[in-house]
Amino acid sequence: MTLTIYQIDAFCEKIFKGNPAAVVPLEKWIDDTLMQNIAMENNLAETVFFVKEKDHYAIRWFTPETEIRLCGHATLASAHYLFEHENYSGEVIHFHSHLSGPLSVSKNEKGLQLNFPSQKPELSNKPKFLEKALGAEVHSCSINGMFLVAEVESEKVLNSLTPDFNLINKESPELGIIATAKGENVDFVSRFFHPGIGINEDPVTGSAHTVLIPYWAEKLGKNEMIAHQISKRGGVLHCVLENDRVLISGKAVTYLKGEIYV
Repeated sequence: MTLTIYQIDAFCEKIFKGNPAAVVPLEKWIDDTLMQNIAMENNLAETVFFVKEKDHYAIRWFTPETEIRLCGHATLASAHYLFEHENYSGEVIHFHSHLSGPLSVSKNEKGLQLNFPSQKPELSNKPKFLEKALGAEVHSCSINGMFLVAEVESEKVLNSLTPDFNLINKESPELGIIATAKGENVDFVSRFFHPGIGINEDPVTGSAHTVLIPYWAEKLGKNEMIAHQISKRGGVLHCVLENDRVLISGKAVTYLKGEIYV
């Protein structure tokens, strides 16, 4: 069996920036173990698979180690593939995840706009390991079902973090850790760590912003914001809180096209 694969950099305007995703369009679903092995072989943060089903695309995302509930940058990359390489003619691409429900992507003046569920975190006590794991004082801690949000004093502090990934993996294998702060030149900044699913630091994390957008909207008293994930590759996200949904906009570029022989 031969499968087509694209590598697309999401939340950026040129290659080698943003977050790379492997995009594997399918005519029909293949075995789960095979999808996981392909993701492991790709060794990117996420490999995304999707299948056309009536008026939408069923979509699934895999890290090198496991299937995950939601992935923003790989969904953005999938929409980029459909618009740019399949000449998708509609204004909105509808996806459906069996783990996260209906999702959509549309074109706008900022590139492509994800429409995802808002996942506001709840204030929580700081886990004892957290400050040691991040190497900095944490001013407040909030949690939802997928993520732990650790707010630090400033962008400078956030940029200087040197996380202990072994400790994070030991103490928080299930929850990804979002470190965040008020931005100096944008509304808020962040970094994301989840070694428990094979991602020490993710370059740009759309799903984490489903949590950060309602978090910072409340703190800043505004529903439209610009965010910067300050990883080595980095990425800018244009963010809107709209009732129980978040709108996350960014651009994407194709890096490669190839074939998989399995």
